[in-house]
Amino acid sequence: MASQKPFQEVELPQQKLHDDNVLFPLVLSPNTSTDAIAVELSAFEDAIKAHKPSLESLLLKNGAILFRGFPVMSPSDFNNIVEAFGFPELPYVGGIAPRTQVIGRVYTANESPLDMKIPFHHEMAYVPNPPTKLFFFCEEEPERGGETPIVLSHIVYEKMKERRPDFVRQLEEHGLRYIRLVGENDDPSSYVHNSWKSLYKTDNKIIAQERAAKLGAKLEWTENGARLITNPLPAVRFDEESGRKTWFNNLQANGAPSSEKTSTQNTSLMELGNGDPVHDDVVEDLLKILEEECVAIPWKKGDFLLINNLTVLHGRRPLITPPRRILASVCK
Repeated sequence: MASQKPFQEVELPQQKLHDDNVLFPLVLSPNTSTDAIAVELSAFEDAIKAHKPSLESLLLKNGAILFRGFPVMSPSDFNNIVEAFGFPELPYVGGIAPRTQVIGRVYTANESPLDMKIPFHHEMAYVPNPPTKLFFFCEEEPERGGETPIVLSHIVYEKMKERRPDFVRQLEEHGLRYIRLVGENDDPSSYVHNSWKSLYKTDNKIIAQERAAKLGAKLEWTENGARLITNPLPAVRFDEESGRKTWFNNLQANGAPSSEKTSTQNTSLMELGNGDPVHDDVVEDLLKILEEECVAIPWKKGDFLLINNLTVLHGRRPLITPPRRILASVCK
């Protein structure tokens, strides 16, 4: 098996060509000369283990890899594949998205209403040590809508620097501070509905404050919950592996224009690390760039997507025709 090439590249119409003819994302399917990995999960797991250095190199080059046509049909199968890659698990503490463990290292992707759009973001960009890799798996494919759009973060940085050079300069100098009002109870109407209790896996305020502090944030208690304030965090990251600057922040999610904000208990805003506000017109330019540069491939049952969280942003498009069930796993 190790001497053969078990994977072959395929092209889909939604892919984009970037930087020296590199396709984004890379799409891999079983090689027709190695049919076993198309029907036997154990053979696929062995192929991943044998070719892990090559797959990691492709992930570094392309930013994301969509695997299509492999025998991954259930949450248990998906968990086996995540284990086969062998990336260390990252405990989901301090994450604002609602998630439930399904099996092993597999969780629901986000439990907010499926007709709700989730803005582009890097997973947990608001903590000092976010995940480096993400997996998504399609257990039930949508009939229409519900894609997981992705975009290369260095492209976003370059485009924003062209359109908003002064703001990007301030961003690189001061970073961003994330501010969020979190309630006593979860709010299922929001895609960031976790209460402070769910965020920090405790109903003890002292323990919650200690866990927030370890993640570079503080909790200020209010009548209806808490005000969560992070220390200023770098908003532009230099990725040493690719040698590029990346747009590594969630400004487009937390700093959405006022016209797009929702009236949930988990309201949020962002400001520059020096306390200056981020104006709506800057965010509107950013949202346009993200939509122009993103790729959204419709899900097929059994698909799984591996993302370099340090170089690629992801989101969720509203589901038009149910069902849809996407599962996730986060790695250090």
